[in-house]
Amino acid sequence: MREALDRFLTELAARRVSAHTLAAYRRDVTAVLDLGAGPGRPLAPAGWTRELLERRLREMHRAGRAASSAARALAAWRSFSRFCVRRGVIASDPARALPFPRRPKRLPRTLPERDLTQALDGLPPQDPATPRDRALLEMTYSSGLRLAELVGLDHGDLDLANGLLRVRGKGRRERIVPVGRTALAALREHLERAGQTSAPRDRPLFTGSGGRRLSGRTVQRVVRRRLGQIASGWGVSPHALRHSFASHLLDRGADLRAIQELLGHRSLASTQIYTHVSKSRLRRAYDQAHPRA
Repeated sequence: MREALDRFLTELAARRVSAHTLAAYRRDVTAVLDLGAGPGRPLAPAGWTRELLERRLREMHRAGRAASSAARALAAWRSFSRFCVRRGVIASDPARALPFPRRPKRLPRTLPERDLTQALDGLPPQDPATPRDRALLEMTYSSGLRLAELVGLDHGDLDLANGLLRVRGKGRRERIVPVGRTALAALREHLERAGQTSAPRDRPLFTGSGGRRLSGRTVQRVVRRRLGQIASGWGVSPHALRHSFASHLLDRGADLRAIQELLGHRSLASTQIYTHVSKSRLRRAYDQAHPRA
C-alpha cells in the first residue's frame, strides 16, 4: 500500500495538483498505514479496510481534531482508494461508505473597513520593511487573493499599465483581476525600493532573504504583526483580507456574480456565504425599503 501511495501521489503531481494538497494527502494516508502496520512497515492491501479507517477517525476525534480535518482526511482516503481499485490493488473501496463528518457552519471573519483602512495607511514609514509589507497587504486586499496565489505571483503576471493581475488559483485555474490604484502605488514603491522595476518576467514578485520567493509563513507573520491590533480576540490571517475584500464589495453594492469571478469560485454557493456577513448592506436595504424603517 505504501508503494501504491507513491504511485498515487506521482499521478496527482502529473495532474499539477498543488504541493499543499499532495503533502496533505500523503500525511492523511500515511497516518492510516502507520496505524495498521506501524511506522514505516508495509501494509498488505487486505489491511486497507473500513474498520481501519474508522479507527483512524476515532483517533482523530479523541485527539480533538476539527471536523474539517477529518473531512479532508476522508477525502484523501476516498481518492486513494479509488486509485487503488482502478489499478487492481484492492477489490473494493472501503472508504466509499464512510459518511463525511458534519462540519459546523462558520461565517468568515472580516476586518472592519474603517479600521483596516487606518491600519494600512498608518504603517510606520521609518520601518525598512514597510514598503514590501504595505504592497503585499494592499495587493491581497485589493484583489481578494488567497495566500498561495499571492506568494506565487511573478513579475510577468502583473500588468502595471492597465492595473491587471493574472492569478493562478486552485486547480491551476487562471483568472484576470483588477488591482486598485492604492495597491498599484504601494507596489510601485516597493519595486523601486527593491530595485526590481525591470526584473525578469519569471522572477517572484515578492521575495525574502537571498532573493527567494516569499514563503506563506512569512506573509502570515506580516499580517499578524501589521493587522493584529484590529482583530483582537481572534488570530488574524491573510485569508481575513480576502474575506474582507468580498464583504466590503458586497456592502457597497457589488454584484454577487462579479464577486464570484473576482474570487475565482467555481460555484456561486461558495460566494453566497458573504451575504450572511454583509450586515450593513442588509441594514441599508431595510432602511430604504421598509415603510416603517
